[in-house]
Amino acid sequence: MTPNFPSAADTTGRTLGDEEVAAVERVIRSGMLNSVWGTEAKALEREMAALYGARHAVACSSGTAALHLAVVAAAPDPGDEIVTTPVTDFGTVAPILAQNAVPVFADVDPLSGNLDPEAVRAAITPRTRAIMAVHLFGAPAALDELRAIADEHGLTLIEDCAQAWLGELPDGRPVGRIGEVGCFSLQQWKHITCGDGGLVITDDDAPAQAMRLFADKGWDRAGGRHHLSFGLNYRMTELQAAVARCQLAKLPGVVAARRRWALRLRAELAGLPGLALPDPRGHAWWYFPIVLPGGGAPELAAKLAADGIPVRSGYLAEPLNRAPLWDGPIYGTSRFPLSGPPADCPQAQRLIDETLLIVEVNENYTAGHVTAIADGFRRHVQVSGIDPS
Repeated sequence: MTPNFPSAADTTGRTLGDEEVAAVERVIRSGMLNSVWGTEAKALEREMAALYGARHAVACSSGTAALHLAVVAAAPDPGDEIVTTPVTDFGTVAPILAQNAVPVFADVDPLSGNLDPEAVRAAITPRTRAIMAVHLFGAPAALDELRAIADEHGLTLIEDCAQAWLGELPDGRPVGRIGEVGCFSLQQWKHITCGDGGLVITDDDAPAQAMRLFADKGWDRAGGRHHLSFGLNYRMTELQAAVARCQLAKLPGVVAARRRWALRLRAELAGLPGLALPDPRGHAWWYFPIVLPGGGAPELAAKLAADGIPVRSGYLAEPLNRAPLWDGPIYGTSRFPLSGPPADCPQAQRLIDETLLIVEVNENYTAGHVTAIADGFRRHVQVSGIDPS
């Protein structure tokens, strides 16, 4: 019988416990829930900066807000372009549009789903201002190649690390530290959570100040009530920050456990026909992605899901370059800053439609959970006769 799998929707798949309860009580009893005058968010920023060895960390209200701050730091003019991937959450793309910039989609590697550096290079125009790389499912993007392209063209490199807490390049360098800005999410389904919340890290003083101002309505609190620049209210609350601090302390254990179970699952699936398994080097394992080069991912996912295995195909309903929003107005009745439909990304399209299957990974898995997943694959792959040719 298939066991019940831990879920990030409740305590079975989370590390929330007495520490978080005590932290929330501490904040409530203090009477100060706002981070402008409180201490928790400031402490979280210090602890995040120390964890990643960054000069600056800025806390904000969500992972999407973190990415918006990074776009602000890149300082695009209206109509400028930011190259990114179509295989990601819309939170990667919304901040680009919010700054009146144009998301330009480059195609992806057919196995990892991460940006293809050569596709990025081909997408660059005189209006390109930045590259936004996503570490999809926790797998490190091709950062060295993307860094070289960004430097060659004088572009900002932004890292979306929402799914890649403590992810690393194959040589051990942490993701989030190669680009000018690294962005992290504390949303419910991420490695660690405070419900919603975000963090950005950078070594550069000027972007750090720009992001900090934008997150607090352009208000330099040390200088009186003067709004120095345009900004929104993206402040994290003290309650969020207190929970996030407890979660940040547990992060190494969470990632270590996910890596342990993912490596065991990878070993059990090795040798099954027609499955391209993920490269484990530096992987943070938000999900365990499997590619079926010969197609058939939706059919296999349906059979596994019917057996109670936490798996689905495609990740998105469609790659973001084919989302319905591109057919309508962006602001009011205007399509500004867009001048036409996004380009085709055939590799991304095939991943979503035919070849990508994702298995949930959780730090609270047991050997029994991993064995149940592997048994399901062995049962249905053999029955289906999947052949990569």
